[in-house]
Amino acid sequence: MSGQNPVTSTKTWANRWTFLLAAAGSAIGLGNIWKFPYIAGQYGGGAFVMLYLICIAVMGIPLLMAETAIGRHTRHSPLNAIRQLTSELGASKLWSMIGWMGMLAGFLILSFYSVIAGWSLSYAWQIVSGGFTGMTTDQVGDAFGGLVSSADRQIFWHSAFMILTFAITARGIHKGLEKGLQVMMPALFALLLIMLGYSMLETGQFMRGFEFMFSVDFSKVTGEAVTAALGQAFFTLSLGMCALMAYGAYMPANNSIPRTALNVAALDTLMAIVSGLIVFPIVFAYGLEPSAGPGLLFVSLTAAFVHMPMGEIFGFLFFVLVAIAALSSAISLVEPALAWLLERTPLSRTVATIILCAAIWFVGLGTVFAFSGDFTFTLFGKNFFDLLDYFTSNILLPLGGLLISIFAGWVIKRSTMMNELGLSVGMFNLWRAMIRVVVPVCVLVVVITTIF
Repeated sequence: MSGQNPVTSTKTWANRWTFLLAAAGSAIGLGNIWKFPYIAGQYGGGAFVMLYLICIAVMGIPLLMAETAIGRHTRHSPLNAIRQLTSELGASKLWSMIGWMGMLAGFLILSFYSVIAGWSLSYAWQIVSGGFTGMTTDQVGDAFGGLVSSADRQIFWHSAFMILTFAITARGIHKGLEKGLQVMMPALFALLLIMLGYSMLETGQFMRGFEFMFSVDFSKVTGEAVTAALGQAFFTLSLGMCALMAYGAYMPANNSIPRTALNVAALDTLMAIVSGLIVFPIVFAYGLEPSAGPGLLFVSLTAAFVHMPMGEIFGFLFFVLVAIAALSSAISLVEPALAWLLERTPLSRTVATIILCAAIWFVGLGTVFAFSGDFTFTLFGKNFFDLLDYFTSNILLPLGGLLISIFAGWVIKRSTMMNELGLSVGMFNLWRAMIRVVVPVCVLVVVITTIF
């Protein structure tokens, strides 16, 4: 490790709106559009949605505020932010594990996230080139099977997505992240509203999809469902991986952290709900199973695009924007490790980004080969992709969130967090009680349940 001192970041987002877009972009991605509908389908619809909303309110928002406050207070990469605070407070250096875990989580998640995002790029090309024209729903399902069984095709699109991630990330926060997000996020919102309108007016199954998402069958509220809801909340809000801590380092001092956290959580949750209301009516209209798993989005929506008027155009735009949503999250997954590399080595941003993206691409090949059947390694009955997904969503992210909550609530000075959050005394005391007691207890129970 280099002996250089950490360099405080002097760069900030242009204004509070671009930070909001960045934070929302970090949160809004495949977790909302791809993962939320199929996880909700697997765990009973309304029961899972209820548990997910509780996790967002009780644990997600307080942690989001804590991560952002730590980043802004120190103006360092997550790892060096924790190191600076422990040095100031005379606390154990073991707390730096938070930064290492966050970087590892982002690295591993992006390795398989990129493969899934590559499917979106592949589908955008296939739809616009007429590759799905005239197909039945069964044939669309077979086409998806053909994609995931082909290592060559997946490697091509996985590579394309990682190149896009590199191209934006390497340009920095102003020329790369800000300019890209200012176009990507509004476009994604607009197209999702168009797709919601289609789901409401054309499928004939909107109310059935609505009831599936919001009618709670309490028999579905199991320990496994709670664990999945917590993992999804952490995954979709990018919690426990220090992405918001890294972005917080660039946050202007006059931005309200609580207001931003509420806005990000609201936008993120709205996107997940809207995605479910788009997907489930289409699933029911075409006689598909809501618990169909990771292929749900690529089979159900594509089947609809094949049959709807101007489906090639809508399908192309939708899958491009699914990839864009993934891209907005991907750059936040790279940023914690990238910020640390830039602080601790003499590497340029371009070279550091190349090194990171190449390493992530290489690990992603394990997911490609797991899907294609060329890599038959299993552990505890799970293939390489399932292991990474389970380990990051259900263990690494909650554990990282647990440590962040304890660190923010019990180690960092009360005055430090109060100054950063800018809350009234009563509201700050409520937040502090949540972050010190409620969040750690809830996360710890779920983590122990998951492990044992």
